[in-house]
Amino acid sequence: MRMQNRTAIVTGAGSGFGEGIARRYAEEGARVVVADINDEGGERVAAGIRDAGGEAVFIHADVARADSVQALVERALEHFGDLDTVVNNAGITHRNGPMLEVDEATFDRVYAVNVKSLYHMARSAVPVFRRRGGGCFVNIASTAGVRPRPGLTWYNGSKGAAIVLGKSMAVELAPDRIRVNTINPVMGETGLLGDFLGDNPPEKIVAGIPLGRLSRPLDIAQAALFLASDEAEFITGASLEVDGGRCV
Repeated sequence: MRMQNRTAIVTGAGSGFGEGIARRYAEEGARVVVADINDEGGERVAAGIRDAGGEAVFIHADVARADSVQALVERALEHFGDLDTVVNNAGITHRNGPMLEVDEATFDRVYAVNVKSLYHMARSAVPVFRRRGGGCFVNIASTAGVRPRPGLTWYNGSKGAAIVLGKSMAVELAPDRIRVNTINPVMGETGLLGDFLGDNPPEKIVAGIPLGRLSRPLDIAQAALFLASDEAEFITGASLEVDGGRCV
């Protein structure tokens, strides 16, 4: 059990990649805080983990708000008594299309959820990790931040920022024994797929992935499990593409 006696917050865990990560962590013995802005999805995932014999609690959280993230961390500590792993998975996008057609409110929301959330979580979780002598962040970015596609320009930029932030955080926090790694999924089978595709057929995207399919939540969950486990104790600042070869 690679996550035995560990407590993990997984943001955006009410569906998609976050759900896959939360369920996989619980299977490996973690106490999981399922965090999401969607109460119905979050409650469903937490209940499913408990029904399968795992430990999980749902906590409503808006990662774009500092007070909500602080409350999330505090409630996680109240419920489980510890916190050693945070998966910054929550993310949104704008619809695939011309960059000048994305309105300012949408732009601001994309950067608040995909980038500023890392700032909020660091300010809330790093002091906890320092007190306990270490911890682990796993940030979910995207291949969009490595090989950007036209039509997703502002989203691409947000994920590029997340990748660089992960590397910088890793170097600065290493003396505190806090590891920070990033996973870059290729476009996946999640609720955001329609926005990512826009008017493009899925076949067009799959044609650019050498292994011939979109990513799945379990693909990302397996990588997130490895990076949070003791097997990765000497890995920090990594940016791992889980993309079927798309970025080669």
